[in-house]
Amino acid sequence: MIHCTRRFHRVSAKRTRRRTRRTRRPRTTLTRALNGAILLLVSAISVTAFLYPFFQPSAARTVGMAHAQDAPLMFVVLIVLSLGAVLNSMISTSGGLNSKMVAALGILTAVNAVLRAVPGPVGFSAMFALPILAGYCYGATFGFLLGTLSLAVSALLGAGIGPWLPYQMFTTGWIGLTSAWLSNVRRIAYIRSHPRFEVAILSVWGLLWGMAFGFVMNIWFWPFVLSSAQAEMYWQPGVSALETLKRYLVFYGITSSWWDAGRAGGNALLIALFGNPMLRLLRRFGKRFAFDAQTSLRNDTTIPNSTASSTAQSTYTPCNPIHDSNA
Repeated sequence: MIHCTRRFHRVSAKRTRRRTRRTRRPRTTLTRALNGAILLLVSAISVTAFLYPFFQPSAARTVGMAHAQDAPLMFVVLIVLSLGAVLNSMISTSGGLNSKMVAALGILTAVNAVLRAVPGPVGFSAMFALPILAGYCYGATFGFLLGTLSLAVSALLGAGIGPWLPYQMFTTGWIGLTSAWLSNVRRIAYIRSHPRFEVAILSVWGLLWGMAFGFVMNIWFWPFVLSSAQAEMYWQPGVSALETLKRYLVFYGITSSWWDAGRAGGNALLIALFGNPMLRLLRRFGKRFAFDAQTSLRNDTTIPNSTASSTAQSTYTPCNPIHDSNA
């Protein structure tokens, strides 16, 4: 009788695994496609929000009026689409964010919001390293959500709410999103066996984004500024695209590059010092909690211990196979 019961459960487990393999890929593909569409839509909206003043020559030319009308709308749109990305990932039964990863997102968001208050020289900020590392480990959706939501929470905690906030959220979200592009370096055997090179690559990435953050953020107000004494580094209606770029590079080099250098150096230093232990911690968490239970067992059956453990082990899928299998 016991032998028959074990055989029955082995056959049932095999059928369940075959059924799971048939259903997992379409659902995962659909979830990734929807998340990609949401991120693409958010990016398109943010690019439009940054650039549309250049196509409205009649806009008020004072910094105080910069995006005063559209910033609340951009904030609401960004929050709604971010929640949509979370819900889309949770609805999927395979892949994406489960309840434990959403809880991890909330914890990391709170931690990163507090890190923004850490003082430092010139443009230094401690809140950019975590979106880079989390986006690198957990993917573009997680990195984008961590960047945008942590900016919103930090603003509510006292960092300041104003028309600049949605644009800071957009840009920090891009930092986490694009950090997922570096995940393929983990496929290189030499980098897997030498973690210092992996951390060095991420440190350089943090350095580049430290400068790029300020370069992008200045665009939110630059079209609204005009000084007749220094007109050669400000935008004016009717100026060609090439001349606009030249003027902006002059403006950035004179007013912001030295400030952003402090942020870039801080990013590189933080990742170089704490990148390796943080990556190990994030991967350990991903292995332990980012899984999907694909098998549902009948409530009125009892499986022997050996069969139950083998069945359970076969139903857990790490959130990021590239990283988790080599952590």
